[in-house]
Amino acid sequence: MDFVLGLLIVGWIFCLIWIPLVIRANWKIHPRALFVCFFAEMWERFSYYGMRALLTLYMVKIVFQQIASGEADVKSLAIYGSYTASIYLGPIIGGMMADKYLGFRKAILLGGVLISIGHIVLAAQGLVAETNETFFFIALSFIIVGTGYFKPNISSFLGKFYEQDDPRKDSAFNIFYMGINVGAFLSALTCGYLGEEIGWHWGFGLAGIGMIIGLIVFWVNLKHFGDEGLVPNKNHDKGSFFAGISLNKIIIILSFIAVPLWAILFNYDTVFKYGLTGISIVVLIYLIYLSTQYENGSRLLVVLILFVFHALFWALFEQAGGSLTLITDRFVDRSIGNSEIPASQFQALNAFFIIIFAPVYSWLWIKLNKLKREPSTPLKFVYSLLLLAVGFLIIVLGAKSAIASGEKIVIWAIIFMYMLHTLGELCLSPVGLSMITKLSPPHIVGFTMGVWFLSYSIGNKVATEIGKLISIGDLQENASMAEQISPYVDVYLNWGVYVVLACAVVLLSLVPILKKLMKGIH
Repeated sequence: MDFVLGLLIVGWIFCLIWIPLVIRANWKIHPRALFVCFFAEMWERFSYYGMRALLTLYMVKIVFQQIASGEADVKSLAIYGSYTASIYLGPIIGGMMADKYLGFRKAILLGGVLISIGHIVLAAQGLVAETNETFFFIALSFIIVGTGYFKPNISSFLGKFYEQDDPRKDSAFNIFYMGINVGAFLSALTCGYLGEEIGWHWGFGLAGIGMIIGLIVFWVNLKHFGDEGLVPNKNHDKGSFFAGISLNKIIIILSFIAVPLWAILFNYDTVFKYGLTGISIVVLIYLIYLSTQYENGSRLLVVLILFVFHALFWALFEQAGGSLTLITDRFVDRSIGNSEIPASQFQALNAFFIIIFAPVYSWLWIKLNKLKREPSTPLKFVYSLLLLAVGFLIIVLGAKSAIASGEKIVIWAIIFMYMLHTLGELCLSPVGLSMITKLSPPHIVGFTMGVWFLSYSIGNKVATEIGKLISIGDLQENASMAEQISPYVDVYLNWGVYVVLACAVVLLSLVPILKKLMKGIH
């Protein structure tokens, strides 16, 4: 059997055994809603990461095949950055719509429908024209608008089933986060295999099927939610807002209209960057204003400060879908026996390590909490930055070794890098989601979660700019491997190691101040 196909089969078997074990271990500890959200989010992330695993390679090799390699890299990374930044920009609006008008349930279902349409359009591009940019951008925009409704609201919705400072909450979000990464793991293996080995649009199509399954899982289990997540004001659904149409239906119609408008932005990268900067400034100023309007509003200032370090983490971590995918494709020895592992499948490593270590972290936080030794949220963020820097140091050392030997980078360097990055992510991402539900005033939790996802958006766009620093477009076609790898080494060392370590030191010095501002929330 081909090693790559065998890896795919083993991955599915592993998840089919591991997931029931984790659920059984936590069945009596957590409400049923956790496991419904777990499976719905798992399939939504299956769709997102399945497409993401292929996106950069698909653009470089197919959509922009008619332009020079270096130019294709730069354009693909710019679009990838705009896309991933947009994915996390939409949740600000999606969170507000759920808080005030749609309710969490309806927002999640609307988001799932839009995402499914986007994947279907993307899969159908092969029947229209592989290099048709307009068709391609429309598909991405459906996914962007849909994710804006789905992503923040399923996280906020889960938080509704726990008290504000419930010690089970971090544990629940670690389990939920494992669901995210089961989807990411299986999709990178499966969609990556189908996309690179059989046909790009088979991979994109399977990602769409994953989202449809997620919708079905959520829909058939509504009974487990009680009265949570319903429309805040029934008049928004029944009343006549315009031309006999209710307000919520108007919102749904405008969501579809937003798709072609967003697609236009992909052709204007500079406009997008300035727009994202302007939106970020306005939103953060508004968050500061809100901190003065609520009792214990200083907790929102903690969100604001950690926002900056969170964005930095993702600016480096998200090289995974851009420059790290390219360096893996071109300069890593991916051969196992007679098989060569597709570069896109390496993105499954991050998710695989989360599946393994998320339950360990979940147990660890609860155990340390009982011993009154659990690190505070800001200190967990410090640990995440340290692990991120060490991960980049490993890939830098692997690349330098390859330059010295004249051979490709050994496979273990990329594997250990992903493992350390994953351990850092587990100290930061699920903890951050849990933090928002703890520190936010109840009436603006959807908006605050959207603001938190804005930090992902900024991080992803900055990731593009960092990726562009690895400029190989000016190299001669006959450049040596050392000349081609050196730009990666320089950028990863300066940004991934030195800058990240410096920021970790700064955050460590702020930990005592942040703990005071949290006012009793650990």
